[in-house]
Amino acid sequence: MIDIKFLRENPDAVKENIKKKYEDHKLPLVDQVIELDLKNRAIKQEKQALEAETNKVSKQIGALMQSGKKDEAMAVKNEIAKNKGRINELAEEERNVEAEIQKIMMVIPQMIDPSVPIGKDDSENVEIQKYGDPVVPDYPIPYHTDIMESFNGIDLEAAGRVAGSGFYYLMGDIARLHSAVITYARDFMIDRGFTYVVPPFMIRSNVVTGVMSFDEMDAMMYKIEGEDLYLIGTSEHSMIGRFIDQIIPEGQLPLTLTSYSPCFRKEKGSHGIEERGVYRIHQFEKQEMIVVCKPEESPMWFDKLWQNTVDLFRSMDIPVRTLECCSGDLADLKVKSLDVEAWSPRQKKYFEVGSCSNLGDAQARRLGIRVKSEDGKTKYLAHTLNNTVVAPPRMLIAFLENHLQEDGSVTIPEVLRPYMGGISVLTPKNRK
Repeated sequence: MIDIKFLRENPDAVKENIKKKYEDHKLPLVDQVIELDLKNRAIKQEKQALEAETNKVSKQIGALMQSGKKDEAMAVKNEIAKNKGRINELAEEERNVEAEIQKIMMVIPQMIDPSVPIGKDDSENVEIQKYGDPVVPDYPIPYHTDIMESFNGIDLEAAGRVAGSGFYYLMGDIARLHSAVITYARDFMIDRGFTYVVPPFMIRSNVVTGVMSFDEMDAMMYKIEGEDLYLIGTSEHSMIGRFIDQIIPEGQLPLTLTSYSPCFRKEKGSHGIEERGVYRIHQFEKQEMIVVCKPEESPMWFDKLWQNTVDLFRSMDIPVRTLECCSGDLADLKVKSLDVEAWSPRQKKYFEVGSCSNLGDAQARRLGIRVKSEDGKTKYLAHTLNNTVVAPPRMLIAFLENHLQEDGSVTIPEVLRPYMGGISVLTPKNRK
């Protein structure tokens, strides 16, 4: 959410930003906010004038009564009562107008960074760099669930009976590999100076609306019936929510945190064939990284965060590339975003395994996360960033495809072996 003062002073810039995001249907909202803001300031001005007048004349009542001027005193009392009635009307009108302003401001997109490439959708995202050599072996790479089944490592049919589509049972070596990757990712981030956190897996509605757009909320979040609680879609939600309405001493910044959580997502909409199996599911686990920092430091932290993910995947010998998200592919709260994609030898293309986002002060403004300067004289909004360290369902796809051998075995890279009991190769249990 942008600053209303900025919108008031730079309406053309806000409109141009909306156009860059190909959200022209939101252009009228800028003028609506300006009109409501003028109305709100007029209401405040009238209310303040009436309050000042009321305070002034109320002081006359005692003197008039002492002078025996009861009629004049009663007239002043009547005037005060009339003013108070009008003040109450104005206060109610002020609340209604401010609520309408807030509602509109919540859907006007954040100002994007000037470096963001302009484009309509993810088809116009820009490749930045590749890391590692993508290889297509001279033997076939089965679909990822077929690989898992060769190890007796997945049961989608039973999960369907228990919970419906979009869920799975992981078992044996595949389940162990899943946990090993999560644990390795945790230690990887701790070694890079991040503090490990296990957050709440449910959050209240005021946190939900503070960390994401309404469109994202509708498409992602599961609500707990009868309670003001939602299951998190990523630990970023509860991690940023931790600082709601807090004033953070400047000396404590940056806050660099890495968090584990299960994630729950509706995943509304239709998806393509490559999103069957465990590519797009309703429940998964993830290791995340979150930074709360000074505004001037957020570009530097953005680059550090995505590099962490690249380094993690490369440490497990998985080729990756980075894509700069274009303007039309940015969620409304994001200033800048970059996707990390892993190589799929089976598909002969890259696919998304993580997303790094700089949200500027958007979440901090919605949640009231402020920073107190070291001299204690000023307070300002923090900047927040987040990035996926690893999400094993997709990570498992990339891992299994890139480490599958011709005989059906899967090699375990050296960095992961301590988390796999020293095992260097997984041998299939169920050869077809």
